[in-house]
Amino acid sequence: MMERLMHTLFQPERRETAGEILFFRLFEAIMVGWALWFGWEWGLYIPNIQDVVLPLGLARVVDISFMFDNGLSIANAILMSGAAIAGYARMSRYGYALLIALFHLQYVSRYSLGEISYGSNVVGLTVLALGVAFVAFRQEKEARRFALGIILFFLGFGYTTAAFSKLIASGPFWIDGAHLWMWIQERAVDVLGKSGEYDLNWAQQLILDNRWLGTLILGFGLLAELFGVMLISPRWRPYIMTVLIVMHVGILVTMRINFPANNMILILLAYRWSDGIDWLLRSVRLDQRAIVRRLTSS
Repeated sequence: MMERLMHTLFQPERRETAGEILFFRLFEAIMVGWALWFGWEWGLYIPNIQDVVLPLGLARVVDISFMFDNGLSIANAILMSGAAIAGYARMSRYGYALLIALFHLQYVSRYSLGEISYGSNVVGLTVLALGVAFVAFRQEKEARRFALGIILFFLGFGYTTAAFSKLIASGPFWIDGAHLWMWIQERAVDVLGKSGEYDLNWAQQLILDNRWLGTLILGFGLLAELFGVMLISPRWRPYIMTVLIVMHVGILVTMRINFPANNMILILLAYRWSDGIDWLLRSVRLDQRAIVRRLTSS
């Protein structure tokens, strides 16, 4: 069973096409760029923090208050940029490993105030997978397969365990529509406190008028998360990920909570964009074998 899981995740014997390699470079650029976006955004915010309220990760064992009230977070963002360039340009196989270490320092400093960003966790997962892959494997093909396999595994595992957490905490009655009523009202208070104004949209009003609809939506979300681990299978991946994308859109509409990083990763990995790239290369009559040799030799 373990051997079959490994084969499904990493597919070591399958030949890569030029489209797959180009898609991976695009995916890599988007995720690393997103990590740098977070790094610089947090780097500009961290000097305003005065104290650690919620120690996370490294901050549980090291007092990271040395990052506050100075320019160290900006310096860390500069180092992150250098590490990202070193990793993407293949100047050093340790570039992404350094990037994830610096990303983690920036993350635990920024979220020492308490509220945690879900999207940054997913972006951090992709950078961690890239870091481990390029340190562990010298061959680019093996590193690519390992990184994508690890990302898919933990993405699916994360959604399924989220469903189990809900069931363990609240049981099957977690899907009761009254819970969605309460979360909509709580979210309204949060937005009202932040912006000074809040109006219910059509979807929220419809749910507040129909408790059964809230139950239906929560039931859909719970099932979507429960089956998340099935995205490991190439056969089921497009369907499971599409359902998860719909779930995130539903959360945005009903709760006004956006998950742009989650949605971007799901959209990128749900469908075989590489087939479209291969078709494009064939349509302009480019030699795919020559492109693969060029990409794998660089």
